Parts: sequence; C-alpha cells; structure tokens
Amino acid sequence: MTSSAMQPDLPGAAPPAIAVDLRGIRRVFSGPVTAVDGVDLRIAPGEFVAILGPSGCGKSTLLRMIAGLDKPDSGSIQTSPGGSGRRSIAYVFQDAHLLPWRSVLSNVALPLELMGLPRAERLAAARSAVEHVGLAEAIHRYPAQLSGGMRMRVSLARALVTNPSLLLLDEPFAALDEISRQQLDEQLHHLWCERRMTVIFVTHSMIEATFLAERAVVLTRRPARVVLDHRLDLPEERTAALRTDALFARQMRVLFEALERGQGRSA
Repeated sequence: MTSSAMQPDLPGAAPPAIAVDLRGIRRVFSGPVTAVDGVDLRIAPGEFVAILGPSGCGKSTLLRMIAGLDKPDSGSIQTSPGGSGRRSIAYVFQDAHLLPWRSVLSNVALPLELMGLPRAERLAAARSAVEHVGLAEAIHRYPAQLSGGMRMRVSLARALVTNPSLLLLDEPFAALDEISRQQLDEQLHHLWCERRMTVIFVTHSMIEATFLAERAVVLTRRPARVVLDHRLDLPEERTAALRTDALFARQMRVLFEALERGQGRSA
C-alpha cells in the first residue's frame, strides 16, 4: 500500500501529536475496590504505546481517565501542548458502537457533523476515511450488513476522520477472529506510520502489543501498578513475517515474564 493511498483528505491540517503525563494516578471504586494505584507514565508526542495486563486489572479504567471520561481520586493527568488550538482526542471502544439507522458513510461523518462542518465537506472527508480503511465497497451499507471486522474498521475510520492528535483504543479487536485481528493490527500500524498521532492501545494480548507498539507498559493484576515499561527492540516496519521472527519471540518473552511477575502481586 503506497503512502498516498494511506493518507486521507481530511478537513484541515492535522494538529500536532500530544504528550501525556500521568503522575501518581489512583482510582478507587465503591466497595472499596482499588482499580489503579500509583501509576506514573509519560508518553511522548507521536509515540505508540501498548498497555498490557490481565483481564480486569484496570487497563480500561486508566484509559478512560486519560480520555477524561473518568477522574482519578489522586494524582494528575496532563496533556501538552496546551493552549486553545484544536487537540482532538479520539476513542475506539471494544464495541464499534455504530448507529444502526446510519450508513457506513453517515456513521463515519457523525463527528464532523457534530463539529458543525458543512455537509459536502464532512461527507467528502468521511468517504476518504472509509476508503482509507478498505471499505469503499461497503460505504452505503448499514451496520447490520457488516461483519464484526468491518464494523471495527468503520469505528476506526470514524475516529480518524477528525485528525486526532491522540488516539485511544480499548481492546478494539479482541472479539475478532485471528486473521481479521492480524489484518487490522497491520492496518492500524500503517495508519500510525503515516499519521504519527500519539496512540495508546490497551490489550491483554502479548502478540498484539509486541506487533503494534514502540513501547509496552505491563501492569500488575488489580490494583494496576506498572511492573515493566519496555521499549520494544523491533524494526519500525511491521509485516506479517515479523511474527515468526526470533527477535519478535524474544520481545514477547520479556512481556510474558513481566506479566508473570505482575500476576504474582496481591490485590
């Protein structure tokens, strides 16, 4: 796939990627249940970071706090640069959350519609984003007519159509079959290489974290604490063949050992 094919004609210039700085983050739910406890994490502009950990460890809670959908009980979350410029944050959930009465094109255009962009401009941008994720032939279909993988592609296109400076993904491909998941992982990595927005990707899959990210942050079981912050020693180009490379296996082993250590912690 060429660079020109990977870059959609979206409205306006993309804002610069932003940094994320978490200091001493703690979140306690009623019960009481401590979900996140003392997490420090600094993510540079344009980095692709995977947050990895066992199911229920607090990964999604951490991502929701970064997105501003939840607030920590203590600690601080800062994003930069600040100022009044557009700093779009896009969030892709585990479920595609598409509106069933809207077509693919109309679902993808929705964020731009809410931003008040003219109809012609938002539809042109949405059409380009849909083509960008390989769904040109399905542009007029409705969610019920799509496979699970296709629905997640629509969700990804809807997130990218605003030119986000920070893209947050919460196990978006977890429910897909292995082939679809690998294809979407490859496509997402291509998108990041082209766009260079900051990406934080939550997953419980070592393979996915190793394949996608520059850095992998491994959390303990609940309450979430950082047990490893590891820069992956892999080439920037990620192809299907890389998954069978010995270097890939060694990096996965580093993450596996950290997960084992994290599982041994008391809740």
